[in-house]
Amino acid sequence: MATEVDGLLKRVLVPLLLPEKCYDQIFIQWDLLHVPCLKILLSKGLGLGIVAGSLLVKLPQVFKMLGAKSAEGLSLQSVMLELMALTGTMVYSITNNFPFSSWGEALFLMLQTVTIAFLVLHYRGQTVKGVAFLACSALVLLVLLSPLTPQAVVTLLQASNMPAVVVGRLLQAATNYRNGHTGQLSAITVFLLFGGSLARIFTSIQETGDPLMAGTFVVSSLCNGLIAAQLLFYWNAKAPHKKKKEQ
Repeated sequence: MATEVDGLLKRVLVPLLLPEKCYDQIFIQWDLLHVPCLKILLSKGLGLGIVAGSLLVKLPQVFKMLGAKSAEGLSLQSVMLELMALTGTMVYSITNNFPFSSWGEALFLMLQTVTIAFLVLHYRGQTVKGVAFLACSALVLLVLLSPLTPQAVVTLLQASNMPAVVVGRLLQAATNYRNGHTGQLSAITVFLLFGGSLARIFTSIQETGDPLMAGTFVVSSLCNGLIAAQLLFYWNAKAPHKKKKEQ
């Protein structure tokens, strides 16, 4: 019975959360304080948790826009720059064969960000442009993931993520400041993104050892923190009601 339980536990944990040598170290030799293996376990657990959370992280933003039938307060330029950064991270990670737990949320956040960009265009009365944007986004992604794109271009795209994230978040911050409120910006989404980017600093260092990836998440955390601070500052501020024009 004990052997069956051990075999089942091993199939669950190896290699999803632990390499086999770490499983043996912790569960066979009972070295529960083996720091290198504990760091791997923590990193893998955080990474998979972030990926799982990313399935839902932007849905509050989507539902808030759908409920209000408005994209007021959202900067389209900021959304586009965020989409560029997410696409760059995903393509760079795939081409470098990084483990899915170190970048998987970029895939799901990218799909949700594309949806938000479409809704912003739709609620601005530019639905046709929104459909064209969806088609162009899919085409660009296919080209980036194809052998036609040199590795140097992919690396350059990832390197451009830091300025893209900074400019994108500053545009959103400027929109919030100019409006004096955060409009349809979802607090749940913003705070989840802030927490996720903070955790990603550790997991990217632990799982990829890539300074470019880690640096991107440091910058992303600072910028997400700025938007989170604005949400708190403007918490009780309300968007002014627009008066309907008389027919």
